[in-house]
Amino acid sequence: MRSPKSFKAEQLGLPFDKPGLLAGVDEAGRGPLAGPVVAAAVILDELAPIKGLADSKTLSARRRERLFDEIRARALCCSIASASVEEIDRLNILQATMLAMKRAVEGLRILPHHVVVDGNRVPVLAMPVVALVKGDSKLAAISAASILAKVQRDRWCEELHAAHPQYGFATHKGYPTPEHLAALQAHGPCAVHRSSFAPVRAATRLPVDLS
Repeated sequence: MRSPKSFKAEQLGLPFDKPGLLAGVDEAGRGPLAGPVVAAAVILDELAPIKGLADSKTLSARRRERLFDEIRARALCCSIASASVEEIDRLNILQATMLAMKRAVEGLRILPHHVVVDGNRVPVLAMPVVALVKGDSKLAAISAASILAKVQRDRWCEELHAAHPQYGFATHKGYPTPEHLAALQAHGPCAVHRSSFAPVRAATRLPVDLS
């Protein structure tokens, strides 16, 4: 698999008519039944490229962890933010994801001139922003953002597993796997489950085994 290039807007056909710093943005956690949605924004240093950047889903957990530390140390600037379970249930998952992305960009200590977001929807920002489908495999800054968001959320799941091992969060990371759905039926939802998601609503109506 070919690694994404350090960005040149014209190479990807991005509609930016002026040069300037670019931030890549991606999220982790739209599909799970529990926990926050996490977003990251990264401005890479083109003079110090980071080897091995790729879509976080294609990397091993160990490789993601190593790259997480390298990105935090070598990027010009990076920021990680989230939207809570309460915000997801109140706004819906799409709007909560846009909110997390907006917070990540606004959390950068150096504001970018341009922002490129993985996918096909973008948050409302103060600077030009475009969507790039499969951007996490095309643009190094988005790849870096995908790694930061994924590792941060996976770490949250590990902590949650320690507190609530009956749900198996360390294994499924909150996604609706058969194991997770069975745990929901056996134990009912906990406080970090997204009550607006159908499997959680269904489990809420089930009698909870307290034995």
